[in-house]
Formats: sequence, structure tokens, C-alpha cells
Amino acid sequence: MRTTLLVRSRRRLLALLGSVALAVTGAIALPGTAQAANILTNPGFESGALSPWSCTGNLGSIVSSPVHGGSKALAGAVSSSDNAQCSQTVSVQPNTAYTLSGWVRGSYVYLGVDGGASTWTTSPSAYSQLSVSFTTGAAQTSATIYVHGWYAQGTYYADDISLDGPGGGGSGDTQAPTAPTSLTSTGKTSSSVSLSWGASTDNTGVTAYDVYSGSSQVLSVSGTTATVSGLSSSTSYTFTVKARDAAGNTSAASNSVTVTTDAGSSGGTGFKQAAPYLYLGWGDPPSATSVMSATGIKWYTMAFMLDSGGCNPAWDSSRPLTGGTDQTVINQIRSAGGDIVPSFGGWQGSKLGANCSSASALAAALQKVIDAYSLKAIDMDIENSDEFENEAVQAKILTALKTVKANNPGLKTIVTFGTSTTGPTYYGNRLIEQAQSLNADIDVFTIMPFDFGGGSDMYGNTVNATEGLKTKLKSTFGWDDATAYAHIGISGMNGLSDQQENTTPAIWTQIRDWANSHHIARLAYWSVNRDRPCAGGGVVSNCSGISQTNWQFTSITAGFTG
Repeated sequence: MRTTLLVRSRRRLLALLGSVALAVTGAIALPGTAQAANILTNPGFESGALSPWSCTGNLGSIVSSPVHGGSKALAGAVSSSDNAQCSQTVSVQPNTAYTLSGWVRGSYVYLGVDGGASTWTTSPSAYSQLSVSFTTGAAQTSATIYVHGWYAQGTYYADDISLDGPGGGGSGDTQAPTAPTSLTSTGKTSSSVSLSWGASTDNTGVTAYDVYSGSSQVLSVSGTTATVSGLSSSTSYTFTVKARDAAGNTSAASNSVTVTTDAGSSGGTGFKQAAPYLYLGWGDPPSATSVMSATGIKWYTMAFMLDSGGCNPAWDSSRPLTGGTDQTVINQIRSAGGDIVPSFGGWQGSKLGANCSSASALAAALQKVIDAYSLKAIDMDIENSDEFENEAVQAKILTALKTVKANNPGLKTIVTFGTSTTGPTYYGNRLIEQAQSLNADIDVFTIMPFDFGGGSDMYGNTVNATEGLKTKLKSTFGWDDATAYAHIGISGMNGLSDQQENTTPAIWTQIRDWANSHHIARLAYWSVNRDRPCAGGGVVSNCSGISQTNWQFTSITAGFTG
């Protein structure tokens, strides 16, 4: 099943090349630069009604789930003869650039302007952002924007649609509304904050209120209340609100209100784990308890839990879930005061994430393993084109993790994936964005900073990749530095990698010390099987290929405290 030594890692060059190709040819357009305020009315459907949107065949409705932001979204019930197009006509200015964007979910969802540009994507399991820019004609004073699905492809969803540019109508209105007053929080949970404020006044009338978290607009609503969801637990957020009229004039900001979300039921920080990989399938696996005694390590990441057929979990697809060698070793580890986290997936083999038919089926398979070993944590090692480079499978995995976390209070969920030297690749970014969109509440995002395709600065490359992950987590979840670091893991490779990169014991010590100083959540490496010397031995399964002492990398890892 695994014919090469480092089968979990042969992916860096392919992942990077794939991300470049998608950046050029992918159907999902990147968001454009906003030119002005959003001139659409009821852009996030938070009024609870369609107006002023109109939908063909009366196939549009307002739903409470799934949503991208706030508490409402549009659902278009596509039929075999109607694509459920929902549209809104607004006043625009001639010879003017506009940017249309929105968040959509479903099979073959389109966003565009009548008689002009459009774009589309297929994202059936999670919201994805579409964006398209256009310039109005020399005499154009109105534009009809639309969103629709495709015939017989099932219901689509849309939320937080924005048309950025100056309002039209020829009124010459340049007077901005007054600022909203008395902004206050009316409630909060571990993942949401509810707000209310006093209405603004305007010479022609207020059409929308834009809600900001810090400097980022997070919602547009037509009324004077809003609920901002998808937030992180035990995190401080500062909100303001601005009013907007039909001409696109925007008020000054309201007073600010700072709210700290409630603590989550299982937390997301405070989890610390030093857990190098131990693989009983090859590489002369050492005695786990002997290594524990020699190094002080307490946790192992046990590889790999795969599909034995029919969405049934088994070690390496062939060794039984319970009653075999793996359970014997796990019992020994626990008797010695340690514990394990199983790793689901890896680079190759028959993976549960790819082969289980649905998120609920995958959750049931994960639950079998959780129940078999009374687990405290699980790791999903998401790699290769069947899982990492498949957005639907990404969403399936994240949804399943959300399910088992809800059903197993205190369970920690970890996702492990490849990276570039500067941070997540296209698919890594997509994984993080889907985790946020699905409210998956992942505890640790672990990157594998090796097999970069060349270069020798493994300490610098690892730090830079981790800092890139931190930046992405901050921008996606709204976290501060400390919270982002507390959701990060590093899983390196000791000695020689497939790309002949050399992580020496000294470099791994530097990486561990950096990880401790930044208080990240997890430190692992591939693998304990290779934590033995064989200077000049090359890239092999049972030693590191370099000069070292037995279990030196494990001893260094045991010094990780977070």
C-alpha cells in the first residue's frame, strides 16, 4: 500500500503547482477592491423577506441555515425547467466601475449583471465567494444584478451580496446619513454577538447599515439589529456601524462597542501536545514504552487509520481496529502513563475521508475509533488530490469533525496538511476558509513544513510557513496573535526529507524553542521509526540518514511545553 519511505510527504511540488494552475484557471474569482459602499438593499437577506429581490418561478425563499453571515440567507429551489434566478435592479452612474461579489453555496451557482459580466462556481458543501467587475455604459443609469443556480442541480444558497460603487439615480445627492447612535450588545454566545443601535436619519432615506468588526465589514442589514456569527470563543471583538443611503453616501461610524465572546464548551486554547508519529506498518517499529522511558515523551501520533472497505476503519486498512498489535501497543503506552492520537489519512491508501459516502457516514466511522479507544483527540492528515485537493472532501471531513466534536465533549480535533515556505497553499487556505464557514471549531491546524522542493534553511522556512499560517488564521477568524498561535501545530521531518532537506537535531531544537516561545498547540514529526542514526544512509524507513543519537529527536520533542 505504501511503496515509498516517506509516503505521507510526497506532495509539496504537486500542491504548489496545483495552486498556481487554479489561481489562473479556477472558476472562483478573487474578490475585487471595493470602490465605495454596497449600494444593494437587503444584501444579506437579514430583513427576513425577499424584497427588493425578485425570483423567477417564486422559487426564492429566506432560510436560517446554512448562512454565511448573520442569521439569514437566500435559498433558490432550482427545478428542471427554472434556474431560480433572483435579481435586484439598482441605480448606477454611467461610465463607472463597479465590483459585484457574494457568497454562494451549491452546484453551479452563477453571479452576474444582466447584459454584462458573470462568474460561477460549484461548491456544494460550503460557501464560496464569487466576484466580478464591470463598467457601466455611457448612458447607463440602472443595472440588474442576479444570482441563480442551474437546471435540476438542486437548491443553491446565496448570502452577503455586495455591489460596490457609487449610487446613481441622477439625484445629485451628496448628503450622508447621520451616524447610528447607542450601539450596544444585546447578547452573546461563544461564537456570536447580537447588536442593536439607534436609527440614522437622511434627506432621502437610509437603505442599509454596514456592521464592522475592527476595520472589516462583516454584515449589511436593512434594520437596526444584527447578529454576527462565526466568531471565536473567549475572544474580544470591537464593532461599529455605519448607515448608507441609496446614492451610496455613508455616515460616520457609530460609537464602538467591545464584546468578549463566551468560553466554548470544549475550548480551543490550552491544548498542548508533543506527539511524534509512530507507525507500526513499516520501519522496524521500536518499543513505544522503551522510547518513552528513554526520552520522557508521553504522546504518540499513531499512523494510519484507513478504510478497510465500506467506510469501516482499520489500521493501515488491514490491521483490525481492536484486538491486534496496534491495540496492544496502545495499551502499553497508556499503562506507562502516556496516550495516543490516531492519524486518519496520510499520503496514500484507501482513506475514510475520500471513500465514506457522506459527512454523517464519515462521522460514524470516526466515532467507532473514538469509542474503541476512549480518545481525547483525533488527527485528520489531509493530503493528496483525493482529500486535500478536493474541496467537497475537505468539507465532508470538516463537517464530520464538527459532528464528532459536538457528540464527544472535550474531544480535540486536529487537521494536518502541507504548506509552502510562506504559509498555506491555495488548498490550505481553502481548508481554513471552509472550517470557518462551517463553524467546524477545529482546535489545531497543523502544517507539515518540509519537502519544499529545495532550500536548506529548514528553521527559517518552518518559521516563515508558520507565520504565514498565523496570518491566515487571524484574517479568517478575527483572532489576535496569541489566539492564532494557540491553534497552530508543526509536524516536521527528522533528518533527510524526500527532497534531501536536512533537519538536524540542532535545527529541530531551534524549531522547538521557537514553538515554545510562541505558545503553539502541537509539535510532531515524521517519525519515531526514523529517530536512529545512519549517517550517509539516505532516505530510508528506519533511520534518519544523518548522524545523531538514538531517539534524539523524540527527546527534543518531549521538551515542547507550548
